[in-house]
Amino acid sequence: MSGLEALQPRWTVAALGRRAAGLVLPRRSDYAGLSRSWRRDLAAGLTVGIVALPLALGFGVASGVGAAAGLVTAIVAGLVAAVLGGSHLQVSGPTGAMTVVLVPVVAHYGPEAVFALSILAGLLVVVMGLAGMGRLVSVIPWPVVEGFTLGIGAIIFLQQVPLALDTPRAAGVNAGLVALGTLEAADPRRAAVPLAVTVGVIVLMLVLGKVRRSLPASLIAVALATVVAEAARLPLARIGAMPASLPAPALPSWDAEALAAMFPSALAIAALAALESLLSARVADGMVQEVPRAHADRELVGQGLANMASGVFGGMPATGAIARTAVNVRAGARTRVAAASHAVVLVIVVLAAAPVVALVPTSALAGVLIVTALRMIDLRTARSIVRSSRADALVYVVTVAVTIVFDLVVAVQAGVAVAAFLALRAMSRVSGLRRLGVRELDAAEEDALLHEHIAVYRFHGALFFGGTKQFLDELTAVRGVRAIVLVLTDVRMMDASGANALGEIITSLQRRGMTVLLKGLDADQLRVAGAVGVLDAIGAAHYFHDLPAAVAHARHHVRHELDGRSLLDCAAVPTR
Repeated sequence: MSGLEALQPRWTVAALGRRAAGLVLPRRSDYAGLSRSWRRDLAAGLTVGIVALPLALGFGVASGVGAAAGLVTAIVAGLVAAVLGGSHLQVSGPTGAMTVVLVPVVAHYGPEAVFALSILAGLLVVVMGLAGMGRLVSVIPWPVVEGFTLGIGAIIFLQQVPLALDTPRAAGVNAGLVALGTLEAADPRRAAVPLAVTVGVIVLMLVLGKVRRSLPASLIAVALATVVAEAARLPLARIGAMPASLPAPALPSWDAEALAAMFPSALAIAALAALESLLSARVADGMVQEVPRAHADRELVGQGLANMASGVFGGMPATGAIARTAVNVRAGARTRVAAASHAVVLVIVVLAAAPVVALVPTSALAGVLIVTALRMIDLRTARSIVRSSRADALVYVVTVAVTIVFDLVVAVQAGVAVAAFLALRAMSRVSGLRRLGVRELDAAEEDALLHEHIAVYRFHGALFFGGTKQFLDELTAVRGVRAIVLVLTDVRMMDASGANALGEIITSLQRRGMTVLLKGLDADQLRVAGAVGVLDAIGAAHYFHDLPAAVAHARHHVRHELDGRSLLDCAAVPTR
């Protein structure tokens, strides 16, 4: 069977259908061990539901879509991702990172556009999962991940300024400029009360966290702030009317022109949903060992379907939530029933407590989100990265700065690009040529070869587009040599650029009357070298598998040249 024929079954409709079904359909193994862990799973679901309630409301309000949309997202996306996702412990819903992306979208297109964006972004995430892109998150460097996490925390903090002051949000997209504009427009006398509520919630959450970590500090603080606001009849903005049931599913209005204009935003949302969900799933995998590891591609498909479902029910885009996932694991969850039951807890809140939730002051939610933001700003990690190396510090600082000034997706792209550039530069610096220290030759034999106008060079490291200039400069500076043996046994990687540079070097040396012989490429490197014409440049008789044969052939060339004989008869010399 030819290589092409071997690939064909993979791309048939039936094969793609089987792959899609394998990534979408629930499995019996998803609930292995449920008979032993169901009590812990239900208790964990209750705990996470209590923690998720104020966060869902807060992120909905902060994004500009509304508290109801945040709650719907936590319920619908949380349930769908729990059942269909690739992680057994992941809890999904609205997150701070997604809020950061949605604020400028809502400001530009209006809240209604978010529902269509959620569906479109979800479709893109499903495609990413079906295409097998789940493993790409592993190539993102740690300083990039930590950099955009700190940047997100800073932006979430700045986004709470209008809510904390009960002041209309200033015009603009950049969170820092909007916060400054809001501060300038705020009435100090009117803003004093909501600011006091925000500070009170922050202090109470921090104190409760010190007293006992298992307490639902955010819910207690918000509930107490609501009771005080009602009892004292404080002049505070409230969440307002909440639906007493889940909205009926409906497709948002589709405007082809508007969707085309919003496609870059949908792409950014999809990239963020994929990135944050996979990172969160990886965190969950590291917290517990007895639960099966997350399936990255299935996680993407599940998150994509969760986003599509959220948009159909009037919700916002969702991702895996690292903080809620960590709470779920610490509370004893061992199957996906825990994450699913957290959505049921939130449904009960909608059905039974909507009038009470409507009374919650938005400034209290601002306090919850500020604490969330502060917990994302890990100064100890920042200090560790900055002290590790200048390259890592640069990647980290660039990622943080671009996150705050531009957006998260651009920040990840910029951070990865800077990290890749620095890695390539470092690789090119440790790659190079060595004339001395060739293992197969002792110093005396090497000196003898130099007197015979023969030089043996060993290339070490990577021969790629980032290091070819140094390679070229060193070899073209060779003088007083009639034959050069290039030992490439220590070449760890060679791309087309490196092979092309090798060919140019060989041609340049041959034009100067030198004979070039190669030794030591592996099968893959030989294929690349052959494809770009390197073997044609030297001739098959000038490639060797062992150094003594190459040296003997080089001596024969030099001897013939010094004797004034034609080099054409060298083909008669045994080369192996």
